[in-house]
Amino acid sequence: MAAAEAEVVSPLIVDTAPDTSGTAAASVAASVAEAARTESQAPASKAALAAKLMSLSGVFAVHKPKGPTSAELLNRLKEKLLAEAGMPSPEWNKRQKQTLKVGHGGTLDSAAQGVLVVGIGRGTKMLTSMLSGSKRYIAIGELGKATDTLDSTGKVTEEKPYDKITREDIEGILQKFTGNIMQVPPLYSALKKDGQRLSTLMKKGKVVEAKPARPVTVHSISLLKFQPPFFTLGFLCIALAILELTL
Repeated sequence: MAAAEAEVVSPLIVDTAPDTSGTAAASVAASVAEAARTESQAPASKAALAAKLMSLSGVFAVHKPKGPTSAELLNRLKEKLLAEAGMPSPEWNKRQKQTLKVGHGGTLDSAAQGVLVVGIGRGTKMLTSMLSGSKRYIAIGELGKATDTLDSTGKVTEEKPYDKITREDIEGILQKFTGNIMQVPPLYSALKKDGQRLSTLMKKGKVVEAKPARPVTVHSISLLKFQPPFFTLGFLCIALAILELTL
C-alpha cells in the first residue's frame, strides 16, 4: 500500500486523536495535551506555539468508517485540528514559511472500514516501512451474484442459483488462493493511470487496460461464517486486491 502525504501550512493542535494506539501515538497525544495546557494557563505567541507544534513527530491510528475515502478522512482530521489551533493570518503564514506535514499510510476503499495509520511531522517518513508487514482483512461475500466492480457497490451483471453450494465447497476453493500467487488487480481499484484512479476512469466510461499480474503473498484464508447467501472470510496477507471466486 502506498503512503500518501499532505502538507498543512499552519500550526496544528491535536487534543485527542480518535482510536490512538502505540507508544508513538501516546507520545504525540501527551505532547499536544501539554501544549494545550500551557496555552490555557498563559498566553503564548503564535511563533512560540508554532515552534512547539512543529516539533511533534509520530504516528497514530484512526478508525475509518464506511463512506469517506482515506484522503477525505485525513482532510476532515486536518480541518478539526486547524480549528482547534485557530487559523493564523495569511501574513503570519507567509512570514514564517513553515509547514507541518500530515499524511496517512495505505488506502482503504470508501466502502471499507478499518484502521488508518496517520503520521505527523517526521512520522510521515515512517509510514511506508511500518505498513510493509502482514495485514488482516475481513470480507463479506454474497453467493449467486456478480457485479461489474467485483464488490457490493457495483451493478449486478449476473445471477445464478446457489442453493447447492456448501461450506466445504468454499473451503476447498480457498486453498488455491493461499501462498505466493500472481494476481491481476481489478479494473475498479485505486491503482492509477496518468494520475487518475482506474476506478474513476472506469466510471467515466474510459477504456482501461488491465494491469499486469503482480506477486501477492496470502498467508491464510479462513471461512469465518457461512449463512447463505452470505459468507465471511478472514485474510492474513502481504497485499491483496479482490478475489474472484468461481464455485
